[in-house]
Amino acid sequence: MSSNTIRKTFRRSLLAASFAVAIVGLGGPTVSAQTYGFASMQPGTINHTTSSAISKVLKEKGGLNTLVQATAGESVMIAIVGRGESDFAMANAPELGALIASQPNLRVIGPVYTLKTGFWVRKDSGMRMVSDLKGKRVTMGYSAMRALDPMSRAILAAGGLTENDIKPVLVPNVMRSADDFLAGAADMFMFAFGAPKVREVDVTVGGTRFLEIDEKPGMPAARKISSFGYLSDIAPGPIFVGVEKPMKTYTIDNILFTHAKVSDDVVYKLIETMENNKADMIAVAPNLREFAAANLHKDYKFTFHPGALKYFKDKNIAAKAFQ
Repeated sequence: MSSNTIRKTFRRSLLAASFAVAIVGLGGPTVSAQTYGFASMQPGTINHTTSSAISKVLKEKGGLNTLVQATAGESVMIAIVGRGESDFAMANAPELGALIASQPNLRVIGPVYTLKTGFWVRKDSGMRMVSDLKGKRVTMGYSAMRALDPMSRAILAAGGLTENDIKPVLVPNVMRSADDFLAGAADMFMFAFGAPKVREVDVTVGGTRFLEIDEKPGMPAARKISSFGYLSDIAPGPIFVGVEKPMKTYTIDNILFTHAKVSDDVVYKLIETMENNKADMIAVAPNLREFAAANLHKDYKFTFHPGALKYFKDKNIAAKAFQ
């Protein structure tokens, strides 16, 4: 889909939603007449699920009429919000870090949850470690999610592998990675825990296994390619599909952002509403158990929105290191 088509689609959707709210609002609860666009990835991704959860509480509890708009990927979302054609979105820290300099109007609100990510294979494949992918068909490229290519290379590097050690399968995004795996065109797929698509793939193929990060060369090798990643603990459980024992996984922050024209009051209200209605968000997106307003202020050297900074000051939330 071209950028012009995406732009027109957003404008039509937002105008239609604003008109509907103006009519329904005559006899309904108090909801902002303005419609705020929340750009997301495709349905089936953890990004879309969490965007939907946040938008729901903003509308129902915060009086901010918010419309989720699915896009091809985070690179597209960043550009759309940067141009002011949508008002909010979430993207992973490497993606935002790579593109924020080209979008001077972007303003950060803060990390909402972590993306625990990596590679899945068929349970009967015999593979258990990232290093076992040597000679295998591995999805790469991620043209619509540009930061994922260096991220995938970083994970491979932790297993002592480079592009020359595997058979690259070029894909635009993680949805295609999963679909190519299902179609038998790839020996693995890349995604994040908590996404409905991961469960769908697991059921469809009769079981998957999540590959463990090798201790050597490990994260020192990975950080030479992408500096934003770190390790966190995971263990077998409902969210951690394919995890057979306690282990560590590659982790990055997923950051909520907006643009400079969104008012300070709206951003302040957004944070306040999310903090006060966490249970309602979790009911839609269980991974939002990680969310806390106190964790929004991380020292990423990005430009924060003044409304977020005011909230941090009022609540005495000091900046923390991102790792």
